[in-house]
Amino acid sequence: MPVHRDAARSLPLADELSVVFARMSGLLLSEETVATALGLVGSLVHETVPGAVGAGVSIVDAAGRRSSGSTDPRVERADELQYELDEGPCLAAAAGRTLVTVDDLGADPRWPRWAAAARDLGLLSVMSAPLVAGDRTLGALKVYGAEAGAFTVRDAQVLSLSAAQAALLVAHVTARERARRASDELRQAMAARDVVSTAKGVLMGRHGIGEETALAMLLSRSGGEGGTLRQAARAVVDSAVRRLR
Repeated sequence: MPVHRDAARSLPLADELSVVFARMSGLLLSEETVATALGLVGSLVHETVPGAVGAGVSIVDAAGRRSSGSTDPRVERADELQYELDEGPCLAAAAGRTLVTVDDLGADPRWPRWAAAARDLGLLSVMSAPLVAGDRTLGALKVYGAEAGAFTVRDAQVLSLSAAQAALLVAHVTARERARRASDELRQAMAARDVVSTAKGVLMGRHGIGEETALAMLLSRSGGEGGTLRQAARAVVDSAVRRLR
């Protein structure tokens, strides 16, 4: 069950966050991808912070800066503007590993170009908390408001604690996806090795040649490239199978 805003106002902070964290922690036992996990994180924070008109996550890593789990097109655009202009509260939160709050984008001087563009989107306030897992900064969790002064001290606590939980979730799901990709790549490499070995055996038996000569024949058919080597080997094996029919 989602945490509705009216209910969120009446719950004590600890109880309110326990509901949010229970939903997040449930993902650790599921087969969610990073994208779907962050989608739920964005939705939960949007529902839990009453003044928010949108929420989402900025990922900052070796692959670049990008948004995920955005609950509103304005959130996506406001984030894109931060990346394009290389300034804004989410980038500052991730770089400084600290909560960044802007009560009024019309009066805050820190990021003038981005603030003007965000105001054109109808956004007047923002809070952004860093996603930190161990010694790694993964990005930032943020909420946007359509009015100045939309967020309270309580909201800042909710966002900061939610970001800490979300960082563990992102680190966990990312590590699981990385392990899954590595496993898939290993299986593909093993399959490629097996088909090349089988093709060499076919050529050795068919032409009465040694292993090195058989490999040289495959390489000459493939042009010496890894991908086409597997294709050449597959063609030899398929040809042998057809001959047996």
